[in-house]
Amino acid sequence: MKKIAISALLVSATVIFHSNPAAAQVAEAGQTAAAPLSGARLAGQGVLRFLGFEIYRARLWVQPGFEADNYGAHPLALELTYHRDFSAEAIARRSLEEMRRVGSFTPQQATRWQQALQAALPDVKSGDRLLGIHQPGSGAVFKMGGRVVGEVPDAEFSRLFFGIWLSPQTSEPALRQQLIATTRTTGQP
Repeated sequence: MKKIAISALLVSATVIFHSNPAAAQVAEAGQTAAAPLSGARLAGQGVLRFLGFEIYRARLWVQPGFEADNYGAHPLALELTYHRDFSAEAIARRSLEEMRRVGSFTPQQATRWQQALQAALPDVKSGDRLLGIHQPGSGAVFKMGGRVVGEVPDAEFSRLFFGIWLSPQTSEPALRQQLIATTRTTGQP
């Protein structure tokens, strides 16, 4: 029941984000050696909060040359460390709702993607870390505990899925800015 209530609140409420730059620097120093992509570095991180409760911490890894406005053309890795329990079904359903903000797709694609994402993702518990890897032209791979737990081999799905966090059309532009913080060049806003 608690999962359903939190899921419903996430769908209908405004979410507040909080970032700790000092923690980001510490995390970057500690995570560079364990980057999930070859040659990648931690670009930024943020915490999703709702009503003061942490939902998850997001961290983004990118390779040199990454361009935030063209995120879909670049390999990248996004890690979510959950602070609440969620079913794969709830995550997939919410993801499809957010993907609609990023781009349009047919009802057939929505059905196919909902099923594929639900099959690719595990249920998560507080403390679980889920890593999504965007592979341009190929699709998305999901890992937990260092092992692949699922894949969605559809390039358009992957672009829209990672757009939940990285597209200029994201529902949470403050989190996007936190995630891409170190990718902006001097002089850019």
